[in-house]
Amino acid sequence: MNRNPIGRMMVMLLTVAGMLSACSGSDSGSNTYTMHNTETKLDARAGGVVTYGYTAPFQGLFEPAFSEGEDDTQVLEFITEPMFKGGDDLTTVPHIATWQESEDHTVFTFKIKPGIRWHNGEELTVEDWKFAIETIAHPDYTGSRYYSVEMIKGVEAYHQGEASDITGIRVLDPYTLRITVTGARVNTIDTLWSYPMNKEYYAGVDVKDMQDSEQVRTRPIGIGPFQVTDIQPGQRVEMKRFDQYHQGKALLDGINYTVVDEKTITAQFQNQLLDIASAPRDAYQGLRKLDNIRILESPELSYEYIGFKFGHWDEEKQEIVMDNPKFSDKRLRKAMYYALDRQGIINEFSYGLGTAIETPVPSTSWAKIPDAAIDPYEYNPLKARTLLDEAGYSDIDGDGLREDPQGQKLVIHYDSMSGGQSAEARTAAILQDWREVGLDVRLNGGALKDMNTFYEAVEQDDPSIELFNGVWGLSNDPDPSGLWRKQDLWNYPRWSSDRNEALIKDGISMRAYDSEYRKQVYYEWQQLLNEEVPMLFFAERQSITPVQKRVQGVRVNAFGNIIEPQNWWIEEQS
Repeated sequence: MNRNPIGRMMVMLLTVAGMLSACSGSDSGSNTYTMHNTETKLDARAGGVVTYGYTAPFQGLFEPAFSEGEDDTQVLEFITEPMFKGGDDLTTVPHIATWQESEDHTVFTFKIKPGIRWHNGEELTVEDWKFAIETIAHPDYTGSRYYSVEMIKGVEAYHQGEASDITGIRVLDPYTLRITVTGARVNTIDTLWSYPMNKEYYAGVDVKDMQDSEQVRTRPIGIGPFQVTDIQPGQRVEMKRFDQYHQGKALLDGINYTVVDEKTITAQFQNQLLDIASAPRDAYQGLRKLDNIRILESPELSYEYIGFKFGHWDEEKQEIVMDNPKFSDKRLRKAMYYALDRQGIINEFSYGLGTAIETPVPSTSWAKIPDAAIDPYEYNPLKARTLLDEAGYSDIDGDGLREDPQGQKLVIHYDSMSGGQSAEARTAAILQDWREVGLDVRLNGGALKDMNTFYEAVEQDDPSIELFNGVWGLSNDPDPSGLWRKQDLWNYPRWSSDRNEALIKDGISMRAYDSEYRKQVYYEWQQLLNEEVPMLFFAERQSITPVQKRVQGVRVNAFGNIIEPQNWWIEEQS
């Protein structure tokens, strides 16, 4: 599943996919996962620069091994490429690398295409891929991608500083890499880290210093169709066409990635200051009135949730510690689920661009449990009140708000992100739903947080964070590793259980090569989450991508809207 906080994307991708409702004219016959631009094809012409807008300042971590959010990942989509990639149907397919797998599923031999060039002119070799894996496995690595290399034989000893190299990686020649894993995992290819890092470019930079190095922050390079020429930190990235790109020169001269105030995004498109953007849903009504753009829609490969904080991250042990008893009674958690009118909130504040969900597995996934097999937690304030009464949360002093079972005043602090015209009103509606069943849930600090401040507080387990509203991007495989185990840094609720750990392990075991067995494992895992309620799964969402009509070749799918940007081009206006 991924592992991307959207927004700070919180990426990678079981990203989303779901049958989400839409408010405007999508072709109902389109592929579930992708909606292509269906305009009449004209003769593509070269030249011109496209401006791509994003509605939050970027962190500036322009190396896949260190990137954390969609803000930086969007830039990386233009300048980097993986060894293999996700297809429109969410399957993993060869790209730069092809592979052969041993009969026991533990040895993978990869061949990469020769002649691929980095932006500095050096040739890509498998040494660069090996270097990326070693960086992520290094004891001093500061990023969050360890889950994507942990299956390789010898990585654990290397990560613990007990070995000087990784025994499971062997370079056979400049274009051939052999990787041996510790055991058969049905999703090894889906999970394995596939982005190279230019080994020579990082020469002399210690792993502990890489995240803040100029190679990451101000002078990133890749093998993609565009290369960075200038960065204005947090605000703008200018890119030009990379003429040695292995799939042929891009049609555009360049891309300008710019941060824009989402409250002005409609005006920016109207005045043709933006060509394409990942637009907030609350801009939908304004954007759909413009006749100079078209709006592409697609299910996101992500889910929105409201998470409980059950504890904190132990840096020394590298695992979660469940030491916060506030939400230990699952009747409280369930009551908070029933109290929320999720679909009503989606309809009112997101124009129906989403559907309420009960699990973190996309509704179109083969692993999604049938709705009839789980509790839908439909809006039911009466049931919420009954559960709270049974759990001992009563209004003792008659002020309409409940005390905890010990008779103490119960106050729950809630955190969410600012941004968007409806963010405050939407948050107020959520808090009001809980207040109506007697729960005093208050906005932490009295205000919404900007995206980076919000995720920093959540990631660092700020003691004031008790309940938080986030979004996760996912990968094309339903394996929850990376988000849901006790040793996963991105397990932000800090929740797990023995059964949870066992099921996640079973889902990638040798037995899981039996697809029906694997499906049943994930059904049981979803039933566990549905019963235990470690978080309130809120919605699968529909993304909207406004595009100037003069810009051609743009298409979208569940992975995003930057797909083969080398094929984008600008139609000459009459």
